[in-house]
Amino acid sequence: MIIAITIMLTIMLIKVFKKDVWDVNEELLKQEVMNIGSSVKYVNLSDITPFEWDLVYSFDPYTPKDLIYQTVGYKWDSISETVNGGMNQLVFMKNEKVVCYLYGYPANNGYGIFFSSEGKDVSAPASILSVEDDLIFQVVRGDNVILLTNNE
Repeated sequence: MIIAITIMLTIMLIKVFKKDVWDVNEELLKQEVMNIGSSVKYVNLSDITPFEWDLVYSFDPYTPKDLIYQTVGYKWDSISETVNGGMNQLVFMKNEKVVCYLYGYPANNGYGIFFSSEGKDVSAPASILSVEDDLIFQVVRGDNVILLTNNE
């Protein structure tokens, strides 16, 4: 009986402290971005993402959670609405599942990724890039922050 209870408690603790895949991948992405050499001026986004993805959404400031969920196709935990135009709200998807979620101010995260999709419908809540698109981003450094920008 004691062994069974110990096993059950261990399993419950593992589930409580286990990070979601989108959080783990965001940490890996941050490491990759922070390790971009100081002389590098341009990077290919697919070369620095240490996980597989097929679409990435960059949501406009103030986009309601429900609209984000509707756009990506399902709900997941730990999502917040941006409260400022300088914040990041990126959702990387693979096979219609969230694999990385980047949220917050670049100054707080240490990095930011900004892009706009070509011919974006102004009423759409997000810009979208496919892994097959032009993924060349300019690397901009300043104030202990690395910004990747691809504004077509």
